[in-house]
Amino acid sequence: MTAQYELTEAGETEGSDVDAGIQALWRQFSRAPEQRIRDRLVLHYAPLVKYVAGRVGTGLPTHVDVGDLVQSGIFGLVDAIEKFDPERGLRFETYAMQRIRGAILDDLRSQDWVPRVVRSRAREAERALERLGARLHRTPTDAELAAELGITVAELRDLYGQLRLTSVVALEDLVAAGKETGSLVDTLPDDDAVDPVAVLVDQDNRRQLAEAIAQLTERDRVVVSLYYFESLTLAEIGKVLGVTESRVSQLHTRAVLRLRAKLVEQATV
Repeated sequence: MTAQYELTEAGETEGSDVDAGIQALWRQFSRAPEQRIRDRLVLHYAPLVKYVAGRVGTGLPTHVDVGDLVQSGIFGLVDAIEKFDPERGLRFETYAMQRIRGAILDDLRSQDWVPRVVRSRAREAERALERLGARLHRTPTDAELAAELGITVAELRDLYGQLRLTSVVALEDLVAAGKETGSLVDTLPDDDAVDPVAVLVDQDNRRQLAEAIAQLTERDRVVVSLYYFESLTLAEIGKVLGVTESRVSQLHTRAVLRLRAKLVEQATV
């Protein structure tokens, strides 16, 4: 018992030493943002990049190399370190993961690995969802959407699989659907003053997103909740729902398309 206590105490002491060392690095970097200090912070937080890249990669086609995502994410981590202000009391890991994910998604968009015909079919599906939603006053089923597109349900699910890359977006991007602004994370001012107008806009965007999610089917809501709010991978969600990872990917794509259609509809009202 004593030995176990000593090991636990040693582990806690070691963890405290690491935390103290990182806090000291942040203080040094705030006073003098030298590259050598930044590089030490990058090495310490590098596992965040691998984690975010792995999560984004689970929803991408197999030909997308996770190593390329990690490389893009490193640029996001460096940007986060250079712009982070420890004095504001924010948790760096949360801030950095947003920047890392944003950098990865920006790189994916710039390389545009999605074939033009797939993007065209994605737009057709979104427009069909908008039309059906307006007519039915509810979220259409897969069978109804397939009929509207003139394809079978099996072909629709195959389309979901092809649209996986187009659906790899953060929820912040979804609330900007139909608006001229980009991601909320990218548009938030990086200063100490709180803009009351920006707060109201952010609250309204969140309300619209919550309303759109509430109108999803129960299974789609579960997928969105587990993936975006509980940070589960597609494989882990598959185990929860008792379906394959491929099926979860289809459900995720369907949920994103439906959210896009609903948010565009709200933006035009």
